[in-house]
Formats: sequence, structure tokens, C-alpha cells
Amino acid sequence: MRTHLGILLTTLATAAVTVAAVPAQADRDRGPDRDLRWQRGVVDTDQSFRGLDAVDRRTAWVSGGSISGGDGSVWRTTDAGRTWEEVSPPGTTGLSLRDVEAKDADTAVVMSIGNGEDSRIWRTDDGGATWTETFRNTEEAAFYNCLDFYPGGRRGLAVSDPVDGKFRVIATEDGGRSWEVLPDAGMPDSTGEFNFSASGDCLVIAGRTAWFGSGGSAARVFRSADRGLTWTATDSTLRADETAGVFGLAFRTPRQGVAVGGDFDPAVVEPDGSALTRDGRTWQVGGDLAHLGEDAAWVSRRLLLVTGESGPEAGTSLSTDGGRTWERLSTTGYHTLDCTRDGSCWAAGGGGRVARASAR
Repeated sequence: MRTHLGILLTTLATAAVTVAAVPAQADRDRGPDRDLRWQRGVVDTDQSFRGLDAVDRRTAWVSGGSISGGDGSVWRTTDAGRTWEEVSPPGTTGLSLRDVEAKDADTAVVMSIGNGEDSRIWRTDDGGATWTETFRNTEEAAFYNCLDFYPGGRRGLAVSDPVDGKFRVIATEDGGRSWEVLPDAGMPDSTGEFNFSASGDCLVIAGRTAWFGSGGSAARVFRSADRGLTWTATDSTLRADETAGVFGLAFRTPRQGVAVGGDFDPAVVEPDGSALTRDGRTWQVGGDLAHLGEDAAWVSRRLLLVTGESGPEAGTSLSTDGGRTWERLSTTGYHTLDCTRDGSCWAAGGGGRVARASAR
């Protein structure tokens, strides 16, 4: 869906950007989790980053679109964010690359969003030195928003806003080298709903289960346990409207997950919210947020981060109880967030901003 749409020292080189770390202010960027220390920088001020995949504490990929109408871009770091190299596919002028999914430092799949042929997918196996376009949408009514892969990286799904009243899903069996449109007989009626491509995490996969979120006429979470062939839809408990719904999902296990959202409309004063599931199927109200929630990520079994940059309030918050309550860590927010198993968290947002937190 067409989403309604800060800074620091940068040194430019021919093929890479060196990002100077800026010490976090204690009153703005630390909270109850004192083991997380954020280093922030700017990669490209012309980019709004909404795609992010962190491989480990040293390697991460980000993707986005130009705010001036230039090229959409992909950037990669392999030295914990000290330097970033632009590794973009060719022919991305005017495109917004809203999602990137990386297997390692060499292999990644990236998606651009938009109506008709603006929705495309590319794959690289050499760290972005070369790319192959593996999907270009031919349905004018389709608008692809986000993608993810099952464990192992071969089976993957991508979701589009509804076509003829049902969300459209495509699948790959070869790691993103080829894609096919899945039949929609197992998709519930979705008239009036759409995805928000706010963070690249409107569709996520954990274990053998996939979920995606919606907004518009309803704010629901759709679930598939058979590789994307059939789906059930459940109310998320989040606010639904033309500018409101589920913006991001994060699952620690196939049973324990969180949905975050809010309303992009600055005139809406209702609290932004979260929703929780303990069985992967049903959702209950989570804690209220002091800012928009565009994306969330599990830091550990107990700790959960949420961030948001758009809307009337920006910020980053931490939960120590799985999302039942939140404490605001900072008034600085980002569009997208990801944490890895080795204890590092990454964030990216508007103005080409990137951030990394690691345990001290």
C-alpha cells in the first residue's frame, strides 16, 4: 500500500560510505536495558530506508527509495556498520525498495513496491556486484508490499494488496530465483483491506507458519500453516482506518508474537498500540505506545523493541514483559528494526539514518 509518508557525520568515498559513530545521550537513548548502547550514523541523506535485514553483529543490508525521485538503493555493511557500500540493482530510478531479505553477506533478495510493473524482485549471489531481476508484476491491480523466507531460504512468499477482493500471494521454491502466483481459493475475502509497506515486516515467517497484517476496513492478522496456500484471518485488536492498521509483525517463536501499529494521521489522538499472541492464532491487546509502531524485534526471550518514525510522534520503546507494557527509551524513531541471535540490533529510517546497538 502507498504508505503516508535525522543527522550526523558522513564521509563519502567512491564506492562506500564511512559512518562516524555518535555517542548516545544518556537521557534519550538509554532506558531500563542498560546493555543496549546505540551508535548512529547517516549512509545517504537522499534515501528513506524501510527495508532491513541483519545477518549478524557485523553484516546487515538496508534498502530504500530516493526522496528526490532518484534511484532506489541497497547498501551493505560487513564491518558492524563502520562502513557501508552501495550495492544497488540497476534500473531503479523512481522505485522504492521497501524490503530486503539476506541469507548472508553475499546472498540477498530485494523488492520494490508499487502498482503494476513497479513491483519487482531481484536476487544477488555476489554481495550486490550483480543482480538478476526474478519477478516483475504484470497485474495493474496488484501492489506488492513485503516478502519473507522460510527457514533454509528456499521457500519464500510475497504479498500484494487485494486483487478482486483477495490478497494476492506469490511464492518461490528456489530462493527467489523464480516466482509464481498462488491460487486465491484459500484466501478470505479482503475487500477494503491493504498492507502497509511501512517497514518490510508486514509479512513474516517463523518455523512453518507465515503471517501478514492488514489495515483499511479491518486491521487483521492473516495466518498460513500450509506454505501460503490457505489463510485464516483474525482481528488484531489494533485500530483500523485508511491510515491505520498493522504496520509490523515480529515472532520469537511460531507461537509468541507481537503486532504493532497506530495511525499515520496526525489528527488522530488515540494511543498507538500493540497486540500479542501466545498461540500464533489469536490476538489480545498489548501495551499502549507513546509513539507510532512501524516495526518490532525481539532482543531476547524477555526483551522486545519497537520503533516508529512517521506519524505525530516518533520514538523507540522497550518492553521487558513481552509487549504487555512499554517504556519509551528515546524520542528518536526509525522505520525498520531487526535483531540477531548474537545480540546485536539494527535500525534504519528516513534521511538515510542507520543505527546499531550491541551488548557492552
